[in-house]
Amino acid sequence: MRIDRHFTYTESHMACPECDLLHLVSDIREGEQGHCIRCGALLFVRHRNSLDRALAFSLTGLSFFILANLFPLLTFEMEGQTESNRLIDGAIAFWQAGYWELGIAVFIFSVFAPLAVLLVLVTLLLPLRLGRAPLFVKLQIRLLVFLKPWAMSEIFILGIIVAFVKLQDFADVGIGLSLFAFILMVIATVMAYLTLDTRALWARLEELAV
Repeated sequence: MRIDRHFTYTESHMACPECDLLHLVSDIREGEQGHCIRCGALLFVRHRNSLDRALAFSLTGLSFFILANLFPLLTFEMEGQTESNRLIDGAIAFWQAGYWELGIAVFIFSVFAPLAVLLVLVTLLLPLRLGRAPLFVKLQIRLLVFLKPWAMSEIFILGIIVAFVKLQDFADVGIGLSLFAFILMVIATVMAYLTLDTRALWARLEELAV
């Protein structure tokens, strides 16, 4: 398999996010950090066992995603009637009410994009852990870069919190197990992105391509 570096999203030079000073990205050992020579801002980190840690966080996030879809997200009790809502129920409610555009948007941001990100991470990193090269590595890395801005689950969580506060004026609102699982899924996904070292990823792919 030929590794095409055109698809990596790290370059040989990096601009400081604080002062815009251009730096040459040098090789550093695992566990070390790169800082701006002008302002001292953190530029990049090489985590130890980056690929294994990112895989562990991805599998953890996938497990929490499954739990988040099995149990109620919020429960409402008003005038003796109780109703529970799952994660996907919001998208279904918008669709059935005729607001199909909002239904699709809610489904993409709350269900499809988070799941797709976790699946891409797992299918990319698990073969590497088993000593095999992923079958569609170029497509997987492209998808990973493309899906990252769309998986805005933390925004969805803020919306749930706002709804929880507002609805308490009209009904007794309880938090379901699904909400805790969803929050933990978001944390695991963020940690997977933070610990994934693209240099280690490309180095591992090149090892398997030899």
